[in-house]
Amino acid sequence: MATAITAPSSDADLLAAMSDTLPDRLSVDPSSPFHDGELLARGIGIRFKGEEKTNVEEYCISEGWVRLALGNRVDRKGKALTVKLQGPVEAFIKAE
Repeated sequence: MATAITAPSSDADLLAAMSDTLPDRLSVDPSSPFHDGELLARGIGIRFKGEEKTNVEEYCISEGWVRLALGNRVDRKGKALTVKLQGPVEAFIKAE
């Protein structure tokens, strides 16, 4: 038995459905074009190669990479030093 996909009945339903989708790419750096402060305030979790990471600075699901901060080291402009790792990436909204 096939289940039919129905359109949202109201604007509120559409907004709720859109708010649960996470972007393909997201960054914690406010100067990045991929930064979304409202979404980050809700709490985003990243699973990289099956392990939850807490030091992710940026991720891209479609390209399969994450940028991880290297401790508390910063460059001369005050931005965190990062390393880019390749592998399967999953993003999720943390439960409150």
